[in-house]
Amino acid sequence: MKVYFHEDFYQVYTSDPAAAPGRMEAVMEAISPHVQLCKAEPAKQGDLLAAHPFSHIEYVRHNGLYDIAALAAGGAMQAAVTGMEEPSFALIRPPGHHASADSCWGFCYFNNMAVSLLHLRNAGLIETAFILDFDLHYGDGNVNILGHEHWVEILNPTGHQRRPYLEQVQLALESSRADVIAVSAGFDHHVEDWGGLLTTEDYRAMATWVRQAARRNHGGCYGILEGGYNHDVLGINVLAFLEGLRG
Repeated sequence: MKVYFHEDFYQVYTSDPAAAPGRMEAVMEAISPHVQLCKAEPAKQGDLLAAHPFSHIEYVRHNGLYDIAALAAGGAMQAAVTGMEEPSFALIRPPGHHASADSCWGFCYFNNMAVSLLHLRNAGLIETAFILDFDLHYGDGNVNILGHEHWVEILNPTGHQRRPYLEQVQLALESSRADVIAVSAGFDHHVEDWGGLLTTEDYRAMATWVRQAARRNHGGCYGILEGGYNHDVLGINVLAFLEGLRG
């Protein structure tokens, strides 16, 4: 399974938890023996302009975060294209699902999901998309940029009970007919992370349902790293998700 990564993602580019030292190392230690690592390449400004106005791009540049954020968006684009042929994953940071068209918060700068899906759509590779965002926090940036698009369906599962949460995900994926299932994969809802709800096996199960939906639809699937802040469990959670996605 191809995983898009770059050594620059080891950089501690800000003081927030998504940029914390040791976070990417924890994931790499867990997954690297089991995946094919591919070098992420930065998105071009034209790719970013599909999701963000020039003023926002300049805001990120002014704050000294353009290079790392463009690299993350580029890795997401690569995973999306590969995902149309085989399941793939973008092991990237900064995350992106709190980046709206012209604003951002929550450790995000460019919306990696929006940039990647708009790239697929503009390249004629998809007509419809389903976004599963199982991060602990509502993906307001995904909704801001893509929520009004007729060709995109977005699920941010809700609830504080594990079984109904998982049933909501499973039922939505069973009914989806999208050309691509794209996952904003945040692992901070784990029982040993901030959310305290999901188990490691739940990430494997959700990824399995994603893979099954993609196969049924004769389409693609891929994931993009969003949250997840307990370094002791983040790696095994990502690995479980990748194993489920690979099938």
